[in-house]
Amino acid sequence: MSSPLLEILDLSVAVEDKVILDGVNLTIRPGEVHVLMGPNGTGKSTLVSAIMGDPRYTILRGRILLEGRDITEEKADARARAGVFLSFQAPEEIPGVTLENFLRTARGAVDGRQPKILKFRKELQEQMAALDMDPSYAERYLNTGFSGGEKKKAEILQMLMLHPRLALLDETDSGLDVDAVRTVTKGIRAFRTGRNGLLIITHNARILDGLDVDVVHVLNGGRIARTGERELISRITKNGFGVLEKEVRSHERL
Repeated sequence: MSSPLLEILDLSVAVEDKVILDGVNLTIRPGEVHVLMGPNGTGKSTLVSAIMGDPRYTILRGRILLEGRDITEEKADARARAGVFLSFQAPEEIPGVTLENFLRTARGAVDGRQPKILKFRKELQEQMAALDMDPSYAERYLNTGFSGGEKKKAEILQMLMLHPRLALLDETDSGLDVDAVRTVTKGIRAFRTGRNGLLIITHNARILDGLDVDVVHVLNGGRIARTGERELISRITKNGFGVLEKEVRSHERL
């Protein structure tokens, strides 16, 4: 068995003195796709934000290890350079910075050297074509005036261009129509290799169609309440999270 890509060990996180996560444990190995589900407000976005190093979230205890390296105290930019990528629910608009320039600067920051323009531009055009993105968007200011679907495609484009080791996708499929979801899923499949890993937060199982999901986690009460295989997604989609809570209470009475 390969060494873990990501290890979350007894992680507790607070926001403005309110404890959101309380003792989360999670391990992702290279090549694995993990799905994180749970009722609204249970801390799913808090978890990925804490992994990314968002300073608004205070880690009370626990550790975050990336390929055995403790990154618990490192800043977000250091984690990004180490290979962690976060796709946001609501991507920010950045007037004055084109999509292409943003990606070239980000790639240079991650790789430690600026990419050669022609080679980079060729790769960018190929990835945009694969995501059915109008090539003119490369010269537009990042996310400014983009539709919701184009913003989400731009997030997947960033993931494909930056080649992270660990990609955290926070409801990248929210607000997308069926065709856009298929395109995003196609991008996720193109990203996946035996060396990287994915943690996908979703309320919509459509984005998982055509993806080989290795592990499904249900977050509730600030902890991982249930871990299982893909079949768990179907059960939640059909019956909701309540059925899992009933099973837990029934097991506790035995």
